[in-house]
Amino acid sequence: MRKLTPVLTGLVSAAGALAVAELVAAWLNPTSSPVLAVGAAIIDATPRWLKEFAVQTFGTADKAVLLTVIYLSLAAYAGALGVLAVRRPSLGLVGVALFGVVGVAAVLGRPTAGPADVLPTVAGTLAGIWLLLSLAKRARDLADSDREFAEYAREQGKREGRVPGQRALAAEHRRSFLLLGAVAAGALVVGGGARLWAVARSVGTRSREAVRLPPSTLPVPDGVDLKLPELSSFYTDNRDFYRIDTALSVPQVDAATWKLKIHGMVDRPRTVTFDELRAMPAMERDITLNCVSNEVGGPYIGTARWLGVSLGALLREVGIRGGADQVVSRSTDGWTCGTPVATLLDGRDAMLVYGMNGQPLPIEHGFPVRVIVPGLYGYVSACKWLAEMEVTTFAEFDAYWVRRGWSAQAPVKTASRIDTPTRRAKAGPVSVAGVAWAQHRGISKVEVQVDDAPWQEARLAAEPSADTWRQWVHVWDATPGSHRLRVRATDGTGATQTGEERGVVPDGATGWHEVTVSVE
Repeated sequence: MRKLTPVLTGLVSAAGALAVAELVAAWLNPTSSPVLAVGAAIIDATPRWLKEFAVQTFGTADKAVLLTVIYLSLAAYAGALGVLAVRRPSLGLVGVALFGVVGVAAVLGRPTAGPADVLPTVAGTLAGIWLLLSLAKRARDLADSDREFAEYAREQGKREGRVPGQRALAAEHRRSFLLLGAVAAGALVVGGGARLWAVARSVGTRSREAVRLPPSTLPVPDGVDLKLPELSSFYTDNRDFYRIDTALSVPQVDAATWKLKIHGMVDRPRTVTFDELRAMPAMERDITLNCVSNEVGGPYIGTARWLGVSLGALLREVGIRGGADQVVSRSTDGWTCGTPVATLLDGRDAMLVYGMNGQPLPIEHGFPVRVIVPGLYGYVSACKWLAEMEVTTFAEFDAYWVRRGWSAQAPVKTASRIDTPTRRAKAGPVSVAGVAWAQHRGISKVEVQVDDAPWQEARLAAEPSADTWRQWVHVWDATPGSHRLRVRATDGTGATQTGEERGVVPDGATGWHEVTVSVE
């Protein structure tokens, strides 16, 4: 216990500093938390290969993993700092100050940061300094008492523990250890509670609860869902819809004060409020979205019914000038994506969306307004928490992921996936089923191959539009043994999905999805 006291001194100091920082951030601005700011800075600095590794390894839990790594690293740093502070308080002071400098730099490095956003980090740093110096002095006093008893024991020829007062000191050590542990746990609870409280009282949550949407007027098309076990349903529930973005803390935006600024190479710059957007002619569309990070056969795809207004119509109103070929969308947290002007004005259902599957747009999916452009991967089109649209050129500006090595233009590739079976099956008739997609081109044919036999055409479900995925099924007369199943799709233009295997970088994966099934 005595040896752990310096380490625990550092951990308690760090826990107290974080608790204070989180409390101040919850009061001022939840996104000003130094931990979140450092995490966001790490995300921005992450090389492309590491980002893809994180997505493929941890999926939508990548942000939780990052936060866990940050907290573990901070705990290791704090423990070492505690040992240092007990020995040399001045070096401990420098270590805490360095923590504060890194936090302030990370906070100010955010695109939307203001001077007040550094207050949580400053407050947490000051609390950490006071705690570390106070607890380190207490640890030194206990260590000095230990040495005095040890010297007295040697002089008296007594065993340690039999010296008068030694047991009382040992009990004090235990009490100090338990007290420090309780303080650390309490500080972590306070910090976590502050974060949860901030989310619960967030302006975004309260604003979304106040939004009322009209009932859907678009009928569900007949025959779009084959309703087979293990087959992805045609519509993806909001709770199950994939989320891949760079926002470590979900932006909280008040619809009542939200504004969209449209400017740049336009004849009539305009600012649109949420109420003005809601007053425009509404449109509902079933559209499939998929992430460029989706590996062949991957899960980062889903279909929803989106409610919003025509983005193309709004851009025509502001008048795009000749020579402009890119619209840069900016999120409230500063993230950017660049969309080709041609795709926004070619008649496809590009939308400014405020509803998803009959509900106000979920906060994690971009409330109050996001962009959706069928046929393009999200990193060049699907800006969440939309705040600004600048009409410009590709020569003038590279968006967030383009600067990190991804293609500037990224139309969705034709792809298909086997949902069932995936591992085992019983001999006899087996329904091999899945989904295929080629947004804005549609799916005209899906074929299944068993081992090296000829390709067999599957039966297709109905397709409400070229902008959604399409379910398919093929009845296979399965025989005992191990079999390889493959699938490929042909889009509405007659082009068949390539079997060439390529990774997701720089503009989406290619190849045929295959599974190996053991038949009994």
